Amino acid sequence: MPSHSAPAARAQNLKKIYGTGETAVHALDGVTEDFAAGEFTAIMGPSGSGKSTLMHCLAGLDSATSGAVLIGDTDLTTLSDKAMTQLRRDRIGFVFQAFNLVPTLTALENITLPLDIAGRKVDTEWLDTVVGRLGLGDRLDHKPGELSGGQQQRVACARALAGRPEIIFGDEPTGNLDSHSSGEVLSILRAAVDEFEQTVVIVTHDPRAAGYADRVVFLSDGRIVDEMRGPTADSVLDRMKQFDTVVNAPTAQ
Repeated sequence: MPSHSAPAARAQNLKKIYGTGETAVHALDGVTEDFAAGEFTAIMGPSGSGKSTLMHCLAGLDSATSGAVLIGDTDLTTLSDKAMTQLRRDRIGFVFQAFNLVPTLTALENITLPLDIAGRKVDTEWLDTVVGRLGLGDRLDHKPGELSGGQQQRVACARALAGRPEIIFGDEPTGNLDSHSSGEVLSILRAAVDEFEQTVVIVTHDPRAAGYADRVVFLSDGRIVDEMRGPTADSVLDRMKQFDTVVNAPTAQ
C-alpha cells in the first residue's frame, strides 16, 4: 500500500473571492483540508457551497485569491503557467461530467492523447490493465459517437488513469449517466484506489456516489462544516437533510 504520511493534496486557508466591495462573493472562505494519499474522498454540499471551486483550485484549473494549494509537496501558487500546465499533465488526472472526448479520435487515441501531447511513452502493460479493468477491449477503435454515455465516461476514466497520475479529480463524474452506468464508473474509481493505489477526489451531489468513498467532506457557504468516514448512501442522505434543516430553520419561534 502507498505511504499515507503525506497528503496527496492539501488546501491551506484557501480563499476565493469573486467581485469586490459589497457585491463580493466568498466562494471559499478559509478552507484548510488534507486529502490523504490512497483514499477516495467525496466533496459534497448545497449549490453555491463552493465545492466545485475547491476542486478547481486543488486541481490547478483555477487560482485562489489567497492561501496555498499543494499537490504532494509542490505549492501550486508558486508555479509559472508553464510549470502548472506540466504538473496538471504529468501528475493529475481528470474526469468531468461532460466526457470531454475528441469526437474525431478513436477511444484508444482519446485515452493516450495526454501522453501523446506530453511526448511520453505509453506503458502498454499498464494500459492493457486499465482497458481490461474498464471492459473497453472491444471498443478501442470506436469513436465517441459510436459509444454509449457510460462507455464514453469509461474512456474518460481510462484517459485519467493511463498516465498513472498521483491524484484523480472528478467533477460530478456521474452527473450525465443513468444509475447502471453511474455504478460502473464509481466502481472503477473505487478500484483505482483499492487495486491501483491511486488517490481519488470527486465533487458530487449524489449520496449514492458518495457512498463509494472512504470519506465525505461537507461544504456550506465556502467553509468545511463536517466530514464523515465510512459513508453509506443512507448516512450521507441523513447528514444532507440535517444541513437542509439547519439552513431552512426559522430564525425565531
